[in-house]
Amino acid sequence: MLSSFKNLPPAFKTALSRTHVQSAGVTQIPKKRRSSTIFTDKLNKGPSFDDFINGKAADMMAVDPLEAARQDPDSRLPKWLKVPIPKGKSFHNVKKDVRELKLATVCEEAKCPNIGECWGGKKSEATATIMLLGDTCTRGCRFCSVKTNRNPAKPDPMEPENTAEAISRWGLGYVVLTTVDRDDLIDGGANHLSETVRKIKQKAPQILVEVLGGDFRGDLDMAAILASSGLDVYAHNIETVEALTPHVRDRRATYRQSLSILERAKQTKPSLITKTSMMLGFGETDEQVMQTLKDLREIGCDVVTFGQYMRPTKRHMKVVEYVTPEKFDYWRDQALSMGFLYVASGPLVRSSYKAGEAFIENVIKKRRHNVGAVPRLEQEIKPRLMASAQQ
Repeated sequence: MLSSFKNLPPAFKTALSRTHVQSAGVTQIPKKRRSSTIFTDKLNKGPSFDDFINGKAADMMAVDPLEAARQDPDSRLPKWLKVPIPKGKSFHNVKKDVRELKLATVCEEAKCPNIGECWGGKKSEATATIMLLGDTCTRGCRFCSVKTNRNPAKPDPMEPENTAEAISRWGLGYVVLTTVDRDDLIDGGANHLSETVRKIKQKAPQILVEVLGGDFRGDLDMAAILASSGLDVYAHNIETVEALTPHVRDRRATYRQSLSILERAKQTKPSLITKTSMMLGFGETDEQVMQTLKDLREIGCDVVTFGQYMRPTKRHMKVVEYVTPEKFDYWRDQALSMGFLYVASGPLVRSSYKAGEAFIENVIKKRRHNVGAVPRLEQEIKPRLMASAQQ
């Protein structure tokens, strides 16, 4: 009989196993006992039903992370970093011109917090930093939100002309051109940038041009080509101190390479104003910042700006420190005392900063009128006056 049971289909086996068949001599197969459920996760550490009844549950529950962030002042942006939402007729007009002429701006691509200030107000006073050679960089610095790709689209041959047209429309007195790094191009884009400067000078010779260029993979001849293009301010950003450069910037961008680019620009045309920018908040020490300023002065760099590093997305480096406005004042005073022509230093200052451009424009115009070298104004060292200029 047992052998017959073994030959039965599975469904019949199940039915017979649950039935006590005395007559057939088949004993009920006992049902496998289900093991008790044991919670080994965080539920065991939470409040029980009795805790909810007697009112103790609230004290046992973990704090909501969003609520904790609201209560923790260190987890929120300091008040000095808050800026109003960009708006206004001038802001939208500049944005419209940029779209119509298919131009990219670092103001948008790098999520600059000063876009409302620079694009707002009177259109003739608006400042937009035009980003040339496309909106996609061949490098991947850990602080930058600009798109990256090893093989970006080919440069637009009409970009120099369109850029010059846009700038002539705005009627600016000072314009800043910047660029993504184009390691895919033989010359790194130096000739494209130079052509753009020449086009601008042809359409509006009165406009002062600043170019914030890359390092051309260390090719100093390309730096010389750009320096000879007719621009007025040659800018290249050192970004951070030497010790942190490998951790912050793309591996192809080195501290010494950036210094050599600024030095060659100055050697090519000594009358050029050379300019660089540093971000604070990466965890740099005072000694490292001071050494960077000394290195910049040794190569004759004229202008330096300091700004707070702001993490653009969660994929980028975390902010180590939110530097106070008082500390920015300290670095401004230190740099001015070392002989820099101009220093813009503040949490929201960026390499292309409206207040700084106005000062440099005034310096260049006075030089052109043979007034002689413009001495650094003593009041620039006073924090209260500089702070009011940045507002």
